[in-house]
Amino acid sequence: MADAAVTFLLENLGQLLKHHVSLIGGVDRELDLLKKDLESLSTILSKYSKMPNKPEGFRDLERRIRDVVYEAEDTIDSCIAAAYNKHSLSSDFAEQVRSLREREVINMVEKVLYFEATTMANIPQPKSPTKPKIIREEYVLDFQDHESIIVGYLRESKDELYVISIIGMPGMGKTTLARKIFKCAFVNHEFPNRIWVNVIQALNIRNVLLNILKEFTSDDVSGLSDPALMETVEYYLKERKFLLVLDDVTMDAWNDIRKVLSKSNNMSKVLITSCEKSVGDKATKSYELLLLTGPQSWELLQYQVFGKLGKCPDDLKVVGECIAKNCHGFPLSVMLIAGILVEQDDENISVLKEDWLKVSKFLKNDKKKQVADIIELSYNRLHDELKDCLLYFAVFSKHYEISVWKLIRLWIAEGFIQGKSLEETAEEYLKDLIRRNLVMVVKRNSSGEVKICRVHDVVHAFCVSKVLLEQQRFFHELKCVNGDFVPPVSKIGKPRRICFHSDLETFLTSNEKKHIDRIRSLLFLYKTPADFPTKYSAVMVDGLDLLRVLESEFNRLDHIPKGVTKLFHLRYLTISVDTLTTLAHMFSDLWNLQTVVVNTKNESITIKANIWKMIQLRHLKTNVVITEITQGDGDGCRSLQTLSRISPEICTTNFFKKAPNLKRLGIEGKLASLFQTNSLGRLNQLEKLKLVNTYHSEALQSMRFPELRSWFPAKLKMLTIVGTRLDWNHVSKLGMIETLEALKLKGNAFTGNLWEAVSGGFHSLHFLLIEDTELIIWVASNDSFPKLRHLVLRKCKKLKEIPDDVVGSLEKLDIEDLSASGVESAEKIDDKKIANQGQEGASKFKLTVLNQVTFRPN
Repeated sequence: MADAAVTFLLENLGQLLKHHVSLIGGVDRELDLLKKDLESLSTILSKYSKMPNKPEGFRDLERRIRDVVYEAEDTIDSCIAAAYNKHSLSSDFAEQVRSLREREVINMVEKVLYFEATTMANIPQPKSPTKPKIIREEYVLDFQDHESIIVGYLRESKDELYVISIIGMPGMGKTTLARKIFKCAFVNHEFPNRIWVNVIQALNIRNVLLNILKEFTSDDVSGLSDPALMETVEYYLKERKFLLVLDDVTMDAWNDIRKVLSKSNNMSKVLITSCEKSVGDKATKSYELLLLTGPQSWELLQYQVFGKLGKCPDDLKVVGECIAKNCHGFPLSVMLIAGILVEQDDENISVLKEDWLKVSKFLKNDKKKQVADIIELSYNRLHDELKDCLLYFAVFSKHYEISVWKLIRLWIAEGFIQGKSLEETAEEYLKDLIRRNLVMVVKRNSSGEVKICRVHDVVHAFCVSKVLLEQQRFFHELKCVNGDFVPPVSKIGKPRRICFHSDLETFLTSNEKKHIDRIRSLLFLYKTPADFPTKYSAVMVDGLDLLRVLESEFNRLDHIPKGVTKLFHLRYLTISVDTLTTLAHMFSDLWNLQTVVVNTKNESITIKANIWKMIQLRHLKTNVVITEITQGDGDGCRSLQTLSRISPEICTTNFFKKAPNLKRLGIEGKLASLFQTNSLGRLNQLEKLKLVNTYHSEALQSMRFPELRSWFPAKLKMLTIVGTRLDWNHVSKLGMIETLEALKLKGNAFTGNLWEAVSGGFHSLHFLLIEDTELIIWVASNDSFPKLRHLVLRKCKKLKEIPDDVVGSLEKLDIEDLSASGVESAEKIDDKKIANQGQEGASKFKLTVLNQVTFRPN
């Protein structure tokens, strides 16, 4: 939106005037005058940024302001990029800025001031925003009956391949139900090969087949011809026992896919979801999701708005039931309307009732159009800063499951997030969109934070259409039809972002790149890794001097394109180069870089770039260990929050003095040397720490584990330890970390037959994972883990039983590859929890058994 665009440009101007006077010598006066004009615009725009349903005249004015700001931004950044690469400033830079101010900016300021005085003055000021406070599950619609029926079908023995279809209109929850079944304990135990393919997202039958093959082989089969690919898939699916879930299937797609399915494989099952009844008719068994009844809709609405049943005020019940009824049985309509109602937090029940009546009147009888209308209503009620964040989901393909870590860093790099605490603000924005049911949670991490998210396909379609109709410069997806781009690249205007989900090589072989020289983001959003055409990798970013975002994680390159180190404005870079061994010194001068993610197939990587000069660097991640970081000149990375993974030899006191604000840190290598220092103690902001030992020595096993008060950072919340082979007696020291909420012990992090968990420790721990251990006896008292809610035990093949005293507050127990007696003790815990659930205040409990093979301890 216009306010975000103005604020972003102001921030950039401030940084230029403060840190790069040498690049703008002689132009600083004109830039300062431009900055003052923009500040006037920002003051007015920010005043109305939180106003829902602004007058159309003001919205039109905002669009014009945004275009002017984009022009100013391009003019300034083009000159700065040229000065950076040629080491000299254009002679007419000052004149360009002056002309822009006089021709566009000053005139726009006058128009905004006039509009505010004549039109906006008569409109009531918006109330201070309230965030939905209700705490509830992401999706409480009860699929238990549906799940039981379909799992029952999966249990049946048949003489040939059994195909089951789930049919229903958009918004009925087909994908949600299929995913619950795909993740259920029976499926994980029964089917050694489980494949999930979103057919619409795969785009064509070839991609569907490649996705299926990933489950059976790690070989690169992308070069196979279509007949050879079909033959290979057919080979694997003929004799293996599998569950294949095909989500969002059309009739044409099913006709292609069924060719590789062998009817004689009676061990396996295929589960299909589709909106087309004709697809369901082709299945062995078709299951149709029916619309919700009125009472079911009202129950779901109450859960979503109030968190539980029985909390709705009496004065709202009648209008609430009317709203639920007018959702016509569509679960998605109920969820979205609830997201609107939950934001209304007026203590005056009469005012609240009036708001609900307005929502009730809004709902129309047109069932087909209703969901889109509700999304439009919800979107219009968003603050400006949230609208850009929601529309950004359109750059990803339908059903794309998005890493939240990546999404938040992209939002920041794109300029949607402003202020001091960028990541925290972005997280709050995402939570707000989730509370409004516009964004769905796919997966959470061990601390309960959202790890993966997506939007419903109906919401995704809305975002795409909104961009096409009203925000055409927001982004453009390049699509190729019969060898030509539709529309032609030369006809798409001046989009700020270009994204590819396919057809990249077609674009590179064409002469179309010259038409997108002013784009700010280049997004290769492939779902799976693909080789970038070697002959084009060198010129991948040539001519794209204004790039701020280069997302290329799933495009494998043979080397880093030379042009990348000339991208002065680059803020976000993810790149994958299989043979990369060094991040070159030339990256040192990319002072705008905030996020760098590097993937390689090499065993390690060195950082020759002087990160201490990169004052805006916030996140540096690699998929292999960093063995060396150049200790160059510079004031240090006070903005650096993420550093992963580095070798213990790098972890000196002097090193961490230069990065005092780290929040996430990964260390991998010979940990014995690390335990002998106290270098981590000064990281007072560190919240997440992962320690991976890759060198087993007597020195580590026999040494004294560090004293916790001085060795571990004071604010540590999540700790992962892998392969240290320390004695179980030392675990009690971890219990002294008062702030520790999640602990993961993997790969014989601790060894020995006995663990006696002392009482009075782990005061804040709510998640514990123990994986791959020789532990036999685990003893605990009822206050050893007073707040433990989630326990995961994997590959604890010798563990005789799970102690009863660890389960007092336990809500979830996941076990995998346990001994027979260990499984039996888990089942006893399950029975005990079920018996207690009838008592007031008793929490729900869930036991999950995965891939269980019976092991009997000696």
